[in-house]
Amino acid sequence: MTNYLMHRPATPSFRRGSFCAFAMLTLLLGCIVTSSAQDGGTDRGTPTDATDLPAAGNDVKNGYLIDVPIPLDADSTARLLTQLTRLAETAPAGKRVTVVLRYETEQDAGTGTQFEDALKVARAITSPELRSIRAVSLVNGPVVGHSTLPILASDAIVMGPRGVIGDASAGESSADETITISYNAVAAKRGLFPLPIVTAIVDPGVELAQVAKVGGGETFAVGDDLKKFREDGKVLSEEVWAAAGVPLRLDAKQLRKARISAGIVDSMEQTAELLDLAAINPVEKNRLDGEANGALLEIAGSISSGRVRRWQSNLSATLDSGYVNTWVITIDSGGGDLDQSATLAGLFSQPEPPLRDAAGLIQGEARGDAALIALACQPLYMTPDSTLGGPGSDVVTQDDLDRYEELIEQIARNTKRSPALIRGLLHRDLVVYRYTNKKTGRVRFATEEDLVRDAEDQDAERERWQRGDQVELAAGLDARKALELGLIDGESPSLEDTSRRLGLKEPPKPVSDRGFVRFVEQLGRSQALAFLLLFVGFVTLSAEANAPGLSVPGFISMVCFALYFWIKFLAGTAEWLELVLFAIGLICIGIEIFVLPGFGVFGVGGLAMTILGLVLMSQTFVIPKNTYQIEVLTRGLWIALGGAFGLIGGFILMRMLFPHVPLFKGLVMDTGDVAMVEQAERLADFSHLQGQTGTATTPLLPSGKARFGDEIVAVVSDGSAISKGDSIRVTQIHGNRVVVEAVGS
Repeated sequence: MTNYLMHRPATPSFRRGSFCAFAMLTLLLGCIVTSSAQDGGTDRGTPTDATDLPAAGNDVKNGYLIDVPIPLDADSTARLLTQLTRLAETAPAGKRVTVVLRYETEQDAGTGTQFEDALKVARAITSPELRSIRAVSLVNGPVVGHSTLPILASDAIVMGPRGVIGDASAGESSADETITISYNAVAAKRGLFPLPIVTAIVDPGVELAQVAKVGGGETFAVGDDLKKFREDGKVLSEEVWAAAGVPLRLDAKQLRKARISAGIVDSMEQTAELLDLAAINPVEKNRLDGEANGALLEIAGSISSGRVRRWQSNLSATLDSGYVNTWVITIDSGGGDLDQSATLAGLFSQPEPPLRDAAGLIQGEARGDAALIALACQPLYMTPDSTLGGPGSDVVTQDDLDRYEELIEQIARNTKRSPALIRGLLHRDLVVYRYTNKKTGRVRFATEEDLVRDAEDQDAERERWQRGDQVELAAGLDARKALELGLIDGESPSLEDTSRRLGLKEPPKPVSDRGFVRFVEQLGRSQALAFLLLFVGFVTLSAEANAPGLSVPGFISMVCFALYFWIKFLAGTAEWLELVLFAIGLICIGIEIFVLPGFGVFGVGGLAMTILGLVLMSQTFVIPKNTYQIEVLTRGLWIALGGAFGLIGGFILMRMLFPHVPLFKGLVMDTGDVAMVEQAERLADFSHLQGQTGTATTPLLPSGKARFGDEIVAVVSDGSAISKGDSIRVTQIHGNRVVVEAVGS
């Protein structure tokens, strides 16, 4: 086997002094890479410095963590490649997803890895299909055998303090030239490892040294090339990294010195900082087992019995197909009914086959009893601006906690979350402290009662724990605080990101609800739309009241009110009682307008019932008991009052503005000319008697009869008593009413 020489330029003088050797090396590497390309590889260009990490896109801030099984076998290799492929498929167009492949070992590991399995992973990492993956190997322990081959194929390498790489021949009976060629070809694609080091990793029979040359510059040399350097007298000094016959093992400091490793880290936080990532999100081991197929349930708005039954039915239908094994639940709810939330929480906390996961993502808020649903999901993520816990639509009491104590304990066991923190997020008056074991340093969250509940000697148990600060839970938690308390598994900026972590190729489709129902539910969360429906409904109702029989305004009003009730019904806040109250209120207003004109009991009572019905349609409670409920009540009250103002505004528009607008003039009844109406209503015409004199034929007290010429007419005196036979004169005529006065007055 020919020995290879790889130069690691340090100064310009080195490059000038070794141009010929570099040209020969380039030609040789070209042959190797061309041979590898026929097997599906791709040339990534000239070698790069490990400290100059490949770009991952300016706006890509989160990475993903996968624990590499050691040793690799056929099954674990297939699962690992499947997960990498899914992550690559979900990468944004034109950007790369950073995937940290962690090698976590306590002792030498990897000797059981078959070369063929390791080569599959290495070839996949360097293939065009995974070009959108930025593969970073994190070595936290000694990795030997063929498990080292995928590390050589990585875009970058990060070492833990105990990390070691080398001795790829461990477990092999003899050196194989084909294996050596493959190692060199894989390493040449990335350019992180000098080929002499790769040769020494594979072949323990060669000697490897770092040589400082006469005239400047350093390089690695191996085997015959090293001997030639020595014979030609070009070696100023040298450091032997592996003697002949001794397997090469490179620790973290050596890899950093050789500029192969990007750095040495002690934690995942340091790893994220080194890789310029906001966070590295773990993809748990069970996500690699089989293909993940998901269904999405969107819990938004109020929690009510009807909605919960529909959600349960839709989720059950996803399992009947035998295809779905992962539920993804997005939550943006203020709660509404603890009993119904407990039903869903029990369903999510213990997923049964074929269901593998019931994962949650809080996209806005999970307040009140909705927090119980969220905390039953495993894993659970939150968007950075979301809220977990705090006052919600249903007030949870201590009696409620006692009633669901067993469920809360079950959720805490299954999700490994603190039961005291779960109860504290549900009940705002519960005081939870952070306790630290004085002997072991173990941290526990508990109330004072929980701390000694099962202890035989309560005083001794209290003495074992140091009480810390109270955990503030009453107002809810943001994502950072919830992660710090261990209540969530991480922050996730989007549903797409959560889907990647769960091993899904793409965000799952919503459960089999009718698309139109989901659309109406989304519309129902718009406060502006609710106000618009009410306002238009009342304005058109005014139009119908001012012009009965037109039908079109009345129909529009009915549609607006029906749509308002429907979206509130689907949102879980409106029931039939609210609809009856609203309808009776409108009927009372109609009676006041059309039957009993004025502004009495029917008008005031009807308006009050109408507004009350509208307010109750927007909430699940009657009397507010916390700040959240007061906010909901205030918002609903303003919307109801604003909508009801359309009733008054509509009358004003119909009476004052519409008569002057040609388009709407026909909608308003014309009051007509008073004189013409009076003339039309007359049964007889006495206008010719105006000013004439006559004689009273009967006493006028004040009405009676009088003679004017040959005509006898019923008359009314102007208020004075007139005797029979007195002379009178006509002063006023109003239709059939003739007013007279005594001539002498």
